[in-house]
Amino acid sequence: MTVGEPWKQILVFTLPMLLGNIAQQLYSTVDSIVVGKYVGDNALAAVGSASPILNLLLVLFIGISIGASIMCAQYLGARNRTALSYAVGNCILLTVIASAVMTVAGILLARPMLVLLGTPESILDWCTSYLCILFLGSLGSGLYNILSGVLRGLGDSVSALIYLIVASLLNIVLDIFFVANLGLGVAGVAWATIIAQAVSAVLCILRLARMKDMFDFHISYMKWKDPYAPGIIRLGLPSGITQAIFSMSMILVQSLTNSFGEQLIAANVIVMRVDGFAMLPNFSFGTALTTYAGQNIGAGNEERVVKGARQGLLLSVIFSASITALILIFGKYLMGIFTDTAELATLSMRMMRILAVGYIAMAVIQALSGIMRGAGDTVTPMWISIVQTFCLRMPLAYLLCYLTRSPEYPHGRPEMLFVSMLTAWCLGAAATTFFYRLGRWKGKGIAGSNS
Repeated sequence: MTVGEPWKQILVFTLPMLLGNIAQQLYSTVDSIVVGKYVGDNALAAVGSASPILNLLLVLFIGISIGASIMCAQYLGARNRTALSYAVGNCILLTVIASAVMTVAGILLARPMLVLLGTPESILDWCTSYLCILFLGSLGSGLYNILSGVLRGLGDSVSALIYLIVASLLNIVLDIFFVANLGLGVAGVAWATIIAQAVSAVLCILRLARMKDMFDFHISYMKWKDPYAPGIIRLGLPSGITQAIFSMSMILVQSLTNSFGEQLIAANVIVMRVDGFAMLPNFSFGTALTTYAGQNIGAGNEERVVKGARQGLLLSVIFSASITALILIFGKYLMGIFTDTAELATLSMRMMRILAVGYIAMAVIQALSGIMRGAGDTVTPMWISIVQTFCLRMPLAYLLCYLTRSPEYPHGRPEMLFVSMLTAWCLGAAATTFFYRLGRWKGKGIAGSNS
């Protein structure tokens, strides 16, 4: 990533990762399709209602993954073999610790949190079993997500793609077998997911063990060591906090969504599954630009970072605009994949049209935030995201629903849930552009301090 035309390097790196992210998104999407088709709309609502709580408790993994990716990219750019070896080893150590915390906390808190959110009694047991099984498999999920981030930080987005495709295909086969053949329902898709994720984690470990030309993969490097473990936490903590704030706001908005009843819950699940695919180019370019910036900052080439930021942002906007057009044209067919209920598919498409243009705003947010994070400034994107999701999106959702109450809509118009999201995205894009141009992210590289 430190040589050649920036846009070509960014695109070549992004495309395998984009395909990998599509494969990863298939985990939750196939879960939703299978339970929606074989069990019913309430089971579809159950899987979706569990997602915000799962995302909240996954923030430990997200923080470690981003911190490890940035650190590995910068040490690779600086050609520091010993530091890179400790960075990878401490990443694995932190993942094991986080997994233990996640498993215990998740199983204990799953049902109380669902009750607190006012989850309908008709889907409460399904939600609880789904979450508890996923938390049992948190080690496999954590290792895959974090080690694939390490591989990307080292410039290898192809291996992560291959392993994820293998795991996604396995997940699809197991989903259908457990639900359609064995009749395990919502619990069946959860078991399928954790088995597939464990397989992908093992494949990532085997790949890292073979990368002896870059670093040493040995248990002696997998012990807590300064400044690597604290450095990963320091770099990843702002992103973890960002995701925690985002997840908390989603949970509080989920509580509002639950008040509209099972049909809107199910519609929201469908929209969020399609949204997950629509966001993939944005997240993929954001991650690619994090790696690009990290390696070039590590190599001391700040001017190349700025050039790559311009070209990467343009690529991200083009991809996002194309995805938006496809959703607007073919969206109603996508909604029909999840449910046989025509009214539910129509409601979902109505909500999706509100969000569609916002994906271009998210392209700006993810691309420029990726540059800032890769350069070592993970705090600025954190604050922007906190304001965007917690101070704008959540209050707007409650306020707009309150202002649109009527005899026909006693809880307010459901569209306001998505109008609030669109508004927050657009304002977030403006703030991210401002702070990127302000340039405080420059000069924050960490690799030189340990060379």
